[in-house]
Amino acid sequence: MRKDEKVHPGVRELKENLDKGMLSRREFLRYATLLGMSAAAASQMIGLTWPKKLFAADIKRGGVLKVSQQVQKIDHPARYSWLMPSNSMRMVFEYMTLTDPDNVTHPYLCESWSASDDLKTWTWNVRKGVKFNNGDPFTADDCIFTINQWINKDVKSSLLGLVGSYLDPTGIEKVNDYQFKLHLKRAEIAVPEHFFQYTAQVLNHRTFEGDMKKAPHGTGPFTLETYKEGEICVVKRRKDYWQKGFDGKPLPYIDEIRFIDMGGELAPQVAALKSAEIDLIDASDNPGPQIMMAVKKDAHINVLPVPTATTRVMRMRVDMKPWSDNRVRMALKLCQNREKILALAYQGEGLQGQDVHVYPKHPEYCKKPIPAYQPDKAKKLLAEAGYPNGIDVNIAVGSEWTDVVRYAEVLKQDAVPAGIRVNIQTMPTSQYWEKWTEVDLGITPWTHRPLGTMVPNLAYIADESGKPVPWNETRWVDKEFTELLAKASGTLDVEKRRQIFCELEEIQMTRGPVGIAYWMNTWMCPNKRLKNVKAHPNLVFLFNEAWLEA
Repeated sequence: MRKDEKVHPGVRELKENLDKGMLSRREFLRYATLLGMSAAAASQMIGLTWPKKLFAADIKRGGVLKVSQQVQKIDHPARYSWLMPSNSMRMVFEYMTLTDPDNVTHPYLCESWSASDDLKTWTWNVRKGVKFNNGDPFTADDCIFTINQWINKDVKSSLLGLVGSYLDPTGIEKVNDYQFKLHLKRAEIAVPEHFFQYTAQVLNHRTFEGDMKKAPHGTGPFTLETYKEGEICVVKRRKDYWQKGFDGKPLPYIDEIRFIDMGGELAPQVAALKSAEIDLIDASDNPGPQIMMAVKKDAHINVLPVPTATTRVMRMRVDMKPWSDNRVRMALKLCQNREKILALAYQGEGLQGQDVHVYPKHPEYCKKPIPAYQPDKAKKLLAEAGYPNGIDVNIAVGSEWTDVVRYAEVLKQDAVPAGIRVNIQTMPTSQYWEKWTEVDLGITPWTHRPLGTMVPNLAYIADESGKPVPWNETRWVDKEFTELLAKASGTLDVEKRRQIFCELEEIQMTRGPVGIAYWMNTWMCPNKRLKNVKAHPNLVFLFNEAWLEA
């Protein structure tokens, strides 16, 4: 432990819970680091040796990494609809924190932070000596500017629901060029986690005017060379990046990365991966089991698995008929044969869901029975809602998400006995992302978040004016749910958080606007010439220290 490292009193509470068997060592590490403790010190406290980086002496510099990825429209990173654009642009723009593949959050552009005892004041120390790729120095002003972008309602950032629920501009205090404080409206444990949300890329306050392509000035290891929507994104190594490699020279090791848009069909991408025309397929918008099964026997490809809280959410707009009636919502949810959907849509590679946006491996998760397939009960609910002859509904799905399409097909078949006649409206995934918050019924992919409080704050609350936050695709706002969620977000004791989530989950299951049939295992399947990479549960790319064998 550093001599100057102040230990938050909550860490001692966490240690007591660990000793009582109420908390795993990994969860202790996660929460202790969120409270500002270094990962090494937290590991030492519980008798773990924090792994040191061991590299082979024959690390290679140079080479071109080729990734198959849809090159989507981008302007403001806070408005990314999905992970893919952040995966390419995180080579250029970085984050204040970093949540690693083990779900432990570390300092990054901010070299340290500390929280007050009541979790309402957070002090952030900005890393010195970092420069944007145009030569501008990175300072606290850039962090403050970026955070203000997130909570500015005019920007329509997804982070408005997450960060804006506990912070407004009056709560941001610049101490000096390399330190700032956040004075929160309520207690929040997960602030450092939120700063690694994929839409949270740090901007240059001097040059950014709403479109990152026009001013691609980030602190990352690469510079943006080319960005052609629907075609290709090319980034090239910068020579003055702030991090040093194993050889003492500036990272990265790779000279250039090309993100190539090969369309939505998977077969050509797999063929290109097997023939070494590309080195990796971005799995964030592709069916993971199909990629894994297609390449698992290939001697030239690594298969790197990771369990995740990534899921597909069947969501209903509660401000539109018939979904304004909870009986109709419940009827459709009861038509989900979850075991069958998981088996046929995702080849059984995951866990069954319970219509709550909390994953069984989240520390807050409260175990509930898996809802049964009950078409008779669904039919009865429809009759009570005024639909004795059943109901016709349209469900929107992205055609390139083959598991989503299969989910909808199984649902369509199994909803017939209940009198629900489902018409599947397929469209290109890019088109779905253009209207995903507008359709009355759809199936939306949601990526992994390490804490159970994160997605509910992103998608199931309103802003201070009462308007649903930008990513609230269902428009569902429940006063009791919101109050309990705020309470859970500020509760450090894991068992107490779990008890709150027992209530939260019950609310979502009985009157919520979503069906969640399964949680997904995922894989990263790179060519073996790509070294020093790990599969990340968020499906993000961390290539700073990766290298290519000749």
